[in-house]
Amino acid sequence: QVQVVESGGGLVQAGGSLRLSCAASERTFSNYNVGWFRQAPGKEREFVAAIRWTGGTLYYADSVKGRFTISRDYAKNTVYLQMNSLKSEDTAIYYCAASQRWTYYTGRTNEYDYWGQGTQVTVSS
Repeated sequence: QVQVVESGGGLVQAGGSLRLSCAASERTFSNYNVGWFRQAPGKEREFVAAIRWTGGTLYYADSVKGRFTISRDYAKNTVYLQMNSLKSEDTAIYYCAASQRWTYYTGRTNEYDYWGQGTQVTVSS
């Protein structure tokens, strides 16, 4: 079991950048696959990116490919989401989630067992 906490959200102009962090205190976090999801007002929670526990496999939603980068720092027990070239449609609450499963359905919310409280990202146009 892990507890994850997101940080780094905020208000940014279109075209700008933000880096989100997903941290856990448990050392076992390094053995978990981690995904980022987002939820805009009135919309369902959607997949953004995921990284396997080894760090060697990355997976992105088409809407963020080439703009967002997911990475992890094992020494800091943290997973990052670097977001560049932000657009107004990226405005949402961003959630970090952890799972010990990596399957064909890794982009689905029900593949993840542990969720953070979310961090708000607002992109002004």
